[in-house]
Amino acid sequence: MYCPFCNACETKVTDSRLVADGQQIRRRRECLTCGERFTTYEAPELILPRIIKREGAREDFNEEKLRSGMLRALEKRPVSMDAVEASLRRIIQKLRASGERELSSQILGEWVMEELHQLDDVAYVRFASVYRSFQDINAFLKELKKLEKQTKLKGSKT
Repeated sequence: MYCPFCNACETKVTDSRLVADGQQIRRRRECLTCGERFTTYEAPELILPRIIKREGAREDFNEEKLRSGMLRALEKRPVSMDAVEASLRRIIQKLRASGERELSSQILGEWVMEELHQLDDVAYVRFASVYRSFQDINAFLKELKKLEKQTKLKGSKT
């Protein structure tokens, strides 16, 4: 690791610790030439699958696009950013665990809807209305009735 201050190539690690729920290592380093200290972060570089869109186009997975879609569905809903980030991590973990080089956008969309359903029912319906391209009020009502049944089943089990 080159020193960002003097560009020397000899540095030593003075401290290492896990951060980001064990997904990164934070290292404090010291330059053996100039004595300056600095911090580096290490994370595994894992390749996520490419996403196959409905029309057949392929694109790299974009975490920001996923976050943006979820946040749009969750707009003005009482859900913490920590809960959203945890959902995003679970989805990304599923992507990595799939072991696939390419994955259908429909599968990814279903995973997003599962997570939104756990976070907030209104956000779930908002996302589903766009994702499933509801054409009229009947499609909304059908999804709401399905959601109502699931909620009643949950309530009777507790």
